[in-house]
Parts: sequence; C-alpha cells; structure tokens
Amino acid sequence: MEAVSRTAQWTAAARALETEREDRLFADPYARTVAGTVGFELLDRYAGAGTVPFLAIRTTYLDRAIGRAMREQEIRQVVFLAAGMDTRYYRLDWPTGVTVYELDRPALLEAKAAMLADEPEPVGRERRTVAVDLTQDWTGPLKEAGWRSEQATLWVVEGLLFFLPEDAVRSLITTLWQHSAPGSVLLGDVISKAALENPLSRPFMKALEEDGNPWLFGTEEPEQLLTSCGWTVREVKQPGEDGADFGRWPYPVPPREVPRVPRSFLFTATRDEATS
Repeated sequence: MEAVSRTAQWTAAARALETEREDRLFADPYARTVAGTVGFELLDRYAGAGTVPFLAIRTTYLDRAIGRAMREQEIRQVVFLAAGMDTRYYRLDWPTGVTVYELDRPALLEAKAAMLADEPEPVGRERRTVAVDLTQDWTGPLKEAGWRSEQATLWVVEGLLFFLPEDAVRSLITTLWQHSAPGSVLLGDVISKAALENPLSRPFMKALEEDGNPWLFGTEEPEQLLTSCGWTVREVKQPGEDGADFGRWPYPVPPREVPRVPRSFLFTATRDEATS
C-alpha cells in the first residue's frame, strides 16, 4: 500500500491493544486483522508517551459522538473521509437503514477489502466504498455512489487534518459545510501547532517524515477554524477533560490560555442553517 495508507494500520494496532484489555473502552474484534504485522511494527516505531491512551480516547469519543448523532439528529448517511482501517461499519450498533460511505485511496480500500473478505456482512446497513484522492474532486464520485447532499450527513474526519497543509484543511472543512444539509454533523480531531514544534515530538515527527507521512497542520484555535469554515461548534475537548478522559489519560490538562503546550483536540460541530 501507499505510505499514507500504512498509517491506518498502526492506529488499528492501538485499537487491538485496547480491545484486549480487561477494562477495555470498546471492542474492535477486527482491529488485529486489519493492523497486520506492519501495524504493530509501526506502532512500536511511532508510539511515544500518551499515544496509545490518546488513540483509545479518540476512538471512544468518536464512537459515542456517532451514536449521539444517530439518535438525536436521526442521520442515516455517514461519510468517513480517509476511512483507513476503520471498522465501525462492522462493530457499531447502527440504526437500520444507515448507509456508510468510506472514502480513501484505491490501494487502501482494496487491501482492506481483502483483509475483511471473510467477515459476514452486518444486517440492516450498507457500506459503499469510494476510491478517491481527497486532494482532488471527491464530491462527484461520492454522489455517484448514492450520497445525497439534500439529506443530513454525519461526516467523520478522524486522523486526517494534520496530514494536510492549512489551505487544504480549510478548503476541505468548507467544502463539507457547503455540501451539508441542515442537521449535518462534523466529527474529528486536530492538534495544536505547538504539538508540531515541541522538541519532545521531534523523533516521532522525523519518523513520520522519513516514512512519507509528515504532519503539516496544527492550530491553537480549533473553534475559530471550524466557525470560519461555516460550522457551529458544539464542543471541543482535550484528552483528560470531562467527556474525553474515560479513565485513560495519564497527564494533567493545562488550561487553554497556557501557551506553547502540545495539545490534541476532539470536536463536534453542526450545520444548523439552510442559508449559505
């Protein structure tokens, strides 16, 4: 697979480790399969202090936020951008009638399909894979796959934004808003710029760059990023804060006003208005 596709496997390896804990926050019985040997090798290469707990927290936060959107907004079409080795289509309890669209590069989707070829298809839901390059037009192929812009959509951008330059991040988030009907929800994560620049992060950042997967974008103001692209921010959480801890985060959480602190942010935003 392409270099960027391989990053999905080390996050799957982290999900497998969480699943195998007695006090697990979630169960992903497919994680070890899609991680493969390379996933655990990369996890050893990349993982620093807090990496595995963060990935457990991020997965749990998004799992629960997806469930809320399904219940409260009654959304029935879900789009995972850069879906990677995500297995939520198989492992979450989706409402009947949901269609899950997974967007990613062709090589990854093909490899994932081969890995999960023997898994039984869940009942009451449908998955449609859309092979695209997110730096090019992807809305056309998504519409061709059956997605309807006039219906509310749950968008999930997990583990994606820090791989993109800032102009691409803003363009993507704005495009999502422009193609969202009222009631749509955007879930995802982003890091602070300080996280990119922290001296303690240099070995990790260097390894990513050497493997062709450099992290490029961070912001200290995720709320401003989202609102400037049209979205209404519902919440932004740092790991360790109430609603984004789950008994996993081992460090204190410095107040947001403290400068130059490496941070990760988990967010929920909505499209509330019909006017553009």
